Amino acid sequence: MDNVSKITVFTLSGLSEIANYRASLFALTLLCYCLIWLVNVTIIVTIIVDKNLHEPMYIFLCNLCLNGLYGTAGFYPKFLYDLLSTTHVISYPGCLLQGFVLHCYACAESSLLALMAYDRYVAICRPLVYHSLMTKQRVCMFIVFAWLLPFHLMFMSTITTAILRLCGSHIPRIYCINFFISNLACSASVAKTVIPAFNYTFYFGHVIFVFWTYVHLIKTCQSSKENRRKFMQTCVPHLFSLTVAVISFFADMLYIRFGSEEIPQSVQNFMAMEIFLIPPLINPLMYGFKLTQIRNRVLNFIHGKNSAFRLKP
Repeated sequence: MDNVSKITVFTLSGLSEIANYRASLFALTLLCYCLIWLVNVTIIVTIIVDKNLHEPMYIFLCNLCLNGLYGTAGFYPKFLYDLLSTTHVISYPGCLLQGFVLHCYACAESSLLALMAYDRYVAICRPLVYHSLMTKQRVCMFIVFAWLLPFHLMFMSTITTAILRLCGSHIPRIYCINFFISNLACSASVAKTVIPAFNYTFYFGHVIFVFWTYVHLIKTCQSSKENRRKFMQTCVPHLFSLTVAVISFFADMLYIRFGSEEIPQSVQNFMAMEIFLIPPLINPLMYGFKLTQIRNRVLNFIHGKNSAFRLKP
């Protein structure tokens, strides 16, 4: 039994059937990653540069885009490297680090979407006290907790996973998460049961909270045309982003727990990577097209650059 605790490398089997189209998949993935960076950085820079956008809704959106870049940075570089490699392995510390980053990304996404729902609830349902409730200090506090709480919970989960005694090194996935490492444990442990159950329950509570806020939002918006206009302009993109995130996360979670080996490997890979493709790409595009202030700032910036370019002798 001494050898079971000396595992230093994990084998990732998700890319075992891509030899024939490795180059085309690499090019497509790299293009998607560059597009994710382009649209998210555009929204982030626009919000930072324009002082008129230094409001709670846009600050939360900026952090949502930052989280998209953070989460994809934990997946795409390693995935792109594996696409060009004939051996798909990852070190034990690298696996723990990737799992930590990806879990933090998913949890922070839930926290930030919940904060955005709360912001819209106060703005529409309690407009008279909005500025007294959503002060700069309180917004900063919300953002700090939205980032630090997932880091703390996932740090504890990663530490308890790291001390497990493992009896295998094969991960049937294209990336590492704590669930697959704990599945390799020789015996049941707190890391495999209690801590994940608490984390899932805690962040499922975020979904319940968002559902509650939107029940009140919809009731309030029925009372006046102005509230309906606010809902269509600011809540629809958030609701769309929330729906995309929830479907992506829950589909991935259900597949992790109950997935069948009869599903084609290509479908399994898409289901595995959709949470790093769809939300980080859809969120900035949806908000960029729907929110008038951001759309106008981006278009003015582009047109300004084009005009400056045309004026050059």
